[in-house]
Amino acid sequence: MSTTTASSPYIPVRDDWLARRVEPILEPELPIVDPHHHLWERPGWRYMLDNLLADTGSGHNIVATVFVQCRSMHRASGPDEMKPVGETEFVNGVAAMSASGQYGNTRICAGIVGHADLRLGARVRDVLEAHIRAGGNRFRGIRHITAWDADQSLMNPAYAPPPGLLGDRTFREGFACLAPLNLSFDAWLYHPQIDDLAALAQAFPGTQVCLNHVGGPLAIGAYAGKRDAVFAAWSKSIRALAQCPNVVVKLGGMAMRINGFDFHEQADPPSSEALAAAWKPYVETCIDAFGASRCMFESNFPVDKGSYAYAPFWNACKILARAAGTAEKTHLFSGTASRFYRLDV
Repeated sequence: MSTTTASSPYIPVRDDWLARRVEPILEPELPIVDPHHHLWERPGWRYMLDNLLADTGSGHNIVATVFVQCRSMHRASGPDEMKPVGETEFVNGVAAMSASGQYGNTRICAGIVGHADLRLGARVRDVLEAHIRAGGNRFRGIRHITAWDADQSLMNPAYAPPPGLLGDRTFREGFACLAPLNLSFDAWLYHPQIDDLAALAQAFPGTQVCLNHVGGPLAIGAYAGKRDAVFAAWSKSIRALAQCPNVVVKLGGMAMRINGFDFHEQADPPSSEALAAAWKPYVETCIDAFGASRCMFESNFPVDKGSYAYAPFWNACKILARAAGTAEKTHLFSGTASRFYRLDV
């Protein structure tokens, strides 16, 4: 399905391999909002509405989803800063298809997170307003990826953020434009940068911030063989970040190469129990620090689909939430996402 190579940050999706793992669906009635997925059509890798519906329809009760920017369908012409608005136009069309009811009950792309270059400073407001117009009342915020590390082998070649971007003066001028437009910020970074995000969140207490993928704990390259040390540093930063009441965290996105779990190298796809066991320290730390009302499970599909299928992933999340009470479970699977992205579900 994918032509990504071993050197790619993305793990190839192998449908025949994924099909080897079939599990009964745990708690099939539990409502789920999937707050982090992508849609794209890239050379050798297509993940569009039909592909997403096949996943969301694989057994769990997915009531709504949130699309997060991934450089999909940018405009081919016009000012560079406005090209990402094409992604919002595209996704809003997909959302309109879903809202017709002809594609099932799941409200696909009920919320949209796009991209705007905050390094434009105050000029980014025009881009943000264009996204809002294009989003058909679904546009909720932006993600400006800042994932950077001195070990260049960890960098995604599709992005080239400079170090220290979250503290950059012009970036912060752009960031200041979000809250007046009722827009949130999704943060994708690596674990050594979590403290930088805390400083940003403290400087802008009125802006709602979502930390993606539990803060990107690294386990390859310069961090290979250092999982315990990384966990100690990561957990300290997570607990400090949790002191910012305007920050929530997504629980998921831990199947990328950078996380070093290497599920994709096994003869068969991992079981939901195995996934839950691997992720338990990270998920429990986040829930303990932030509270269930500021945590949300996320699929990060199709990026994480190279390591497991959609149904086992949500089974793993349900295993991780076994000890949670009814109210906590509602927060984790739908409530936090619905509140943060202002979804009417």
